[in-house]
Amino acid sequence: MVGRKKIGLIFAFVVIQICCAHNISRQNFPKGFVFGTASSAYQYEGAVNVDGRGSTIWDKFAHSFGKVIDFSNADVAVDQYHLYPGDIQLMKDMGMDAYRFSISWARIFPNGTGEINQAGIVHYNNLINALLVNGIEPYVTIYHWDLPQSLEDRYTGWLDPQIIKDYAIYAETCFKEFGDRVKSWITFNEPHTFAIQGYDVGLQAPGRCSILLHGFCRAGNSATEPYIVGHNVLLSHAAAVGIYKKKYQPTQGGSIGISLDSFWYEPKTNHSDDIEATKRALDFNLGWFMEPLILGDYPNSMKTRVGSRLPRFSQAESSKLKGSFDFIGINHYTTWYANANNTNLIGVLLNDSLADSGTSTLPFIDGKPIADRANSIWLYIVPQGIRSLMNYIREKYGNPLVIITENGMDDGNSPFVSIKDALKDTERIKYHNDYLTNLLAAIVEDGCNVKGYFVWSLLDNWEWAAGFSSRFGLYYVDYNDKLKKRYAKDSVKWFKIFLSH
Repeated sequence: MVGRKKIGLIFAFVVIQICCAHNISRQNFPKGFVFGTASSAYQYEGAVNVDGRGSTIWDKFAHSFGKVIDFSNADVAVDQYHLYPGDIQLMKDMGMDAYRFSISWARIFPNGTGEINQAGIVHYNNLINALLVNGIEPYVTIYHWDLPQSLEDRYTGWLDPQIIKDYAIYAETCFKEFGDRVKSWITFNEPHTFAIQGYDVGLQAPGRCSILLHGFCRAGNSATEPYIVGHNVLLSHAAAVGIYKKKYQPTQGGSIGISLDSFWYEPKTNHSDDIEATKRALDFNLGWFMEPLILGDYPNSMKTRVGSRLPRFSQAESSKLKGSFDFIGINHYTTWYANANNTNLIGVLLNDSLADSGTSTLPFIDGKPIADRANSIWLYIVPQGIRSLMNYIREKYGNPLVIITENGMDDGNSPFVSIKDALKDTERIKYHNDYLTNLLAAIVEDGCNVKGYFVWSLLDNWEWAAGFSSRFGLYYVDYNDKLKKRYAKDSVKWFKIFLSH
């Protein structure tokens, strides 16, 4: 058996030599730099009706006809609720330092508020303890899109200010129950994504929008709701951070941040209009949430272009928001082009945040793509984008502490590709090698303050509206074999070597 393992590692090393121009390893990164993998409760756990878990907006959405590309749902997902001990062993074998996972609000409060479900507390205690016993640091996301359905039914969830109070109670319960062992907290995952996808274009839960003259969603207002949701999320974040810093951080000694998603954008041309449009594209993506955390208010471009539809922060809210983080998580995957868009047609048909930004963002010029594409239609492989984005954050926002909380690429899930062939993920190895090489340059050569990197994802999983059609995992999950088999892709072998040198 030892001989076979050795041969496997030699083969992986050969693959690395062939596909990767720069041979980097853990030792190139600053001391204490954290490497981990990432996941989320709804995409991983399954067990939706087990141990008192309540229903979520994603349970309803995934069971609505035509919302998920392969008509699947996450009732079982990859069953990590039951299989987590084996999955932790996979991380340990790889040499990962940390695991980023999310807590399901509906497992702690099945009705969103009220009585705590003790079985949910027990489950996450068991998971956290098992991680720590195996030398893996838990990084816990408090909210990763799976709002309890009861709060949506009661007062339309994130559209109502009542959510701020209910979220704060839920977050404090997490600090109280788990904070003696959890030292890294993330309040929200990608508020920009769920504000846009859930309330602007209606492609994710709860599926609200008014684009295309209300032809796509039954309810919603794309011109106002994304901004209201974003506002309530920011105030919820500030409330949770305030509670943590005042009541728990002094004794528990942890840190707290938020994970923001951002593409990088390159101007389509050198024309000044396109350069300005690129800045606006970043404002309406990253700046929307970053600027309130740094400066206490929205970007000027948003205030000017959205006008009275953009909610305002009071002086007290602004001061609570400003500096309300110990670190900023960045989820970054890809780079697109941006150019000015002055056509009124988009404004009429969409009347949403894209129209407000006055930009058009696409991954190609005249039909020519910016780079090779992964499986997802939006994910083009542009490694230097991560360096550009880190430098943008350093220069514009004063070099805050950043952790890359997600980065990765997907393959398709074709029935015509054998498991054996699916494990040969040379493209994924090259992706991580090249993005990490650029991230390293941003840290060492440019002075960017980055202290961690989490791969999306440990396992192939249920990928929201893409269902099981998209495989982001370092480990291949056999969906036809009761999910119990996780097969190491070649990228696992690459990471083993990377992390052990």
